[in-house]
Amino acid sequence: MRILLTNDDGIHAEGLQALEKIAHALTDDVWVCAPETEQSGVGRALSLSAPMRVRRIEPRRFAVAGTPTDCVMLAVQDLMDGRPDLILSGVNRGHNIAEDVSMSGTVAGAIQGMALGIPAIAMSQSLRAFHDSERALFDTAATHGPGIIERLTELGWPKDVIININFPNLPADQVSEVEVTRQGFRDVSNMHAERRTDLRGRDYYWMGFHNETSRPADGTDIKAVYEGRISVTPLHIDLTHHDTVHQMKGLLGGAIPKVKAG
Repeated sequence: MRILLTNDDGIHAEGLQALEKIAHALTDDVWVCAPETEQSGVGRALSLSAPMRVRRIEPRRFAVAGTPTDCVMLAVQDLMDGRPDLILSGVNRGHNIAEDVSMSGTVAGAIQGMALGIPAIAMSQSLRAFHDSERALFDTAATHGPGIIERLTELGWPKDVIININFPNLPADQVSEVEVTRQGFRDVSNMHAERRTDLRGRDYYWMGFHNETSRPADGTDIKAVYEGRISVTPLHIDLTHHDTVHQMKGLLGGAIPKVKAG
């Protein structure tokens, strides 16, 4: 089995080292193509207005001046010696659950693999708080990841689906359960923009996170991670709200509506 690895934390990220341990537990045919610098929060961004430089670090290992999506595209279409059988993205420093998945570069790397017809899995390691002083327990992902991935590849999943795995913020020996979950939604906002003023009196902003705990529903990715279980969530990118489609079909359609006078 040939596996391609990518991430959004960059080529030097500790989580990528954990991902390489996971991949090498499954095969010797491992390729790495990751961003030259951190690309957290870029989602499915493409580098459309600037050239992408590729640095070949060693055989089967590349750094790209671009996004996770760029990395997967370049690796599959040009850099690799043949297509991969599986794409693994991560292991992200910090979980990618709930609304996070729509902006996550880690998840986007997996989605690009899916778009190219390759099974793909995103993996993230939860943190207590998103702060530089917090050390992610990547050994948890490295310990439990290979067995879960092997089982998933045995089972298979639909071609228009990726698998999103989140490991809880616990030592490996304290994690004993896996739960297949659905994407949850937080009941509190965890992001904010803080306004500051520079030395010339001009305002600027830093994006940050509130470390507030949600009250998630049972069966969600959030609840599983909060309670110390590994969350495995099948995701797809069909954003259509089908109930509203059915409701609107009887109210809007056919002739184009005209503006009502007055």
